[in-house]
Amino acid sequence: MAAKAAKLTSFTWEGIDRQGRKISGDTQAENHTTLRAKLRQQGIAAQKIRRKSTFAQLREGKRSKRIKPGDIAILMRQLATMLESGVPVVQAFDIIGRGHENPLMQQMVLGIKDDIESGTPLSEALGKHPAHFDELVCNLIAAGEQAGVLDTLLDKIATYKEKTESIKKKIRKALFYPAAVLTVAVIVTAILLMFVVPQFESLFQGFGADLPAFTRFVLYLSELMRAYWFVVLLGTALSIVAFIQARKRSRRFAHGLDRFALKIPVIGPILRKAAIARFARTLSTMFAAGVPLVDALNSVSGATGNSVYGNGVRRMAEEVAEGQQLQWSVDRTKLFPHMVVQMIAIGEEAGSLDAMLAKVADFYEEEVDAAIDSLSSLLEPFIMVVLGILVGGLVIAMYLPIFKMGQVI
Repeated sequence: MAAKAAKLTSFTWEGIDRQGRKISGDTQAENHTTLRAKLRQQGIAAQKIRRKSTFAQLREGKRSKRIKPGDIAILMRQLATMLESGVPVVQAFDIIGRGHENPLMQQMVLGIKDDIESGTPLSEALGKHPAHFDELVCNLIAAGEQAGVLDTLLDKIATYKEKTESIKKKIRKALFYPAAVLTVAVIVTAILLMFVVPQFESLFQGFGADLPAFTRFVLYLSELMRAYWFVVLLGTALSIVAFIQARKRSRRFAHGLDRFALKIPVIGPILRKAAIARFARTLSTMFAAGVPLVDALNSVSGATGNSVYGNGVRRMAEEVAEGQQLQWSVDRTKLFPHMVVQMIAIGEEAGSLDAMLAKVADFYEEEVDAAIDSLSSLLEPFIMVVLGILVGGLVIAMYLPIFKMGQVI
């Protein structure tokens, strides 16, 4: 699929539809012949087809926004609403695609519409875009197509996506403020070391007395910063890139990082509750769609957002496949609170596992909301302490010699 996608070329075209109206548009295709055949399938007689210029593609690329997970959640909700209203799938994709402001999103949606028109099932058409539609979503839609309840499944997927993105946004929002403040504090500290501290250094040279140890340490840091600022900057950039790449490429590193994150005070419990909420919401959605429990667990393992919980869910899938009860397997992982185990046990006994998991997801999503609301107030004192140490420490170091001279006089 990837090799085929790499050969697509952008074309602009003009033609006449079945009603005799002149229409135009932009479409990607392998060549002129393929595009003409694709337009003919849509009832459009192409009159002019031109390869889009490189400059036009670059200019369009600059206007295009990256497709975000939130865009996919909105797409799922729009599709669910239209199908529930009786709008055919192809027409729904056509309406959404032509009305979207983001050219990249428009191109993807209209491409999916073309695939469906050519006879490709919706699940397979979405599977051609794995960066935006993961295996879990494709499996759910395939189950909906087979059972004839696609509109119901799309509604469940939309709810699942909205809940998941809501948790992600709240966690990012809670961590953005302290991260931004600390970044600014580090930048201000670097500026002080490079430009302000040297001014005090020339003043101290005329004192003729020994400087306090703390002041000498800060002056030494200033000299290092001025002499090797490019090394510090390059080292910081390389460290960030190396960290991101190691997180993506090394499972052992990612697992260790996720395990460490769960142990961080205040933040760890929030991440743990978020992982439990995503596990319960995803498994509830898949089980309600009629997906077998073992298959559902294998898909859920990649949707928890934490490799520690992902590994735990995979072990659960293996044990359930061997005939063990789900609540027993959940308890063995030691990752889930007793309340979750008991709710799952009740759901298994009553034959309402999806409903019980949905209640667990609702509870922990509310817990995450409450924890994030209190996180900001807890982080503010920590931020003030860090700012005081960084900026206040430099100020104290520079004024200590002046205070010492005042005492001598």
